[in-house]
Amino acid sequence: MTKLLILGGTSEASGLAAVLAGDCRFDTLMSFAGITRAPRVPPVPFRIGGFGGVEGLAAFLRDGSFDLMVDATHPFAAQMKRHAIAAAAAAGVSLLGIARPAWVARPGDCWREIASMNDAALALGGPPRRVLLTIGQKDLAAFRTVPQHHYVIRSVDPPAPEALPADCALISARGPFRLEDELDLFRRIAVGVVVTKNSGGPATEPKLVAARQLGLEVLMIARPPTPIYPQTVASVAQALDWLASHVSTVRGV
Repeated sequence: MTKLLILGGTSEASGLAAVLAGDCRFDTLMSFAGITRAPRVPPVPFRIGGFGGVEGLAAFLRDGSFDLMVDATHPFAAQMKRHAIAAAAAAGVSLLGIARPAWVARPGDCWREIASMNDAALALGGPPRRVLLTIGQKDLAAFRTVPQHHYVIRSVDPPAPEALPADCALISARGPFRLEDELDLFRRIAVGVVVTKNSGGPATEPKLVAARQLGLEVLMIARPPTPIYPQTVASVAQALDWLASHVSTVRGV
């Protein structure tokens, strides 16, 4: 069997694991960073936690005799992506990156492209606004500097209390989200502006459609620069093709 490590935490990683769970050609292990306290349990063996940098990941690949690695981490996990590229090269393991396409503004959207969380906080302006934050739980500190706004924070896990802005409400929820539910939420909490990362993907895109239909401003945090992989694909189907093409190579056929 071909030993495969999937760096997970995304819908692409889950989709890939779901297909490979019944594929006897692969001995698959999924790795979660541990940021989400209760990740969705995949149908393949998995581990949770970091590796200890590039050297730790390279040693993990060598010690586990892995043949292939697929990096299906979040588009904003820039450091993990750099570590994966360096570790795969050091361990002599073939690496594939799954690069989820970014969202692109459509007619009717009112987006402002923002470079960082600090810039997003400043872009909210002075007068109090009702802000929906869908940025996860790690990037809230910037909004503590503009406490005049009311924030509704939606994340999978509740953020640490010390990270919260002064005036906020919490919603714990995990996508995918339906457009009907997003429209109902936006109206119910009277959202004035949405702050989100350009994560891409269909699971959370309905919030952008809801903002478009309601004429709301969206502050869109730009992705960090993407490292250069040996090979990159945009979908699970393309990743499966890559894996199939590498089975014969690993086996020496």
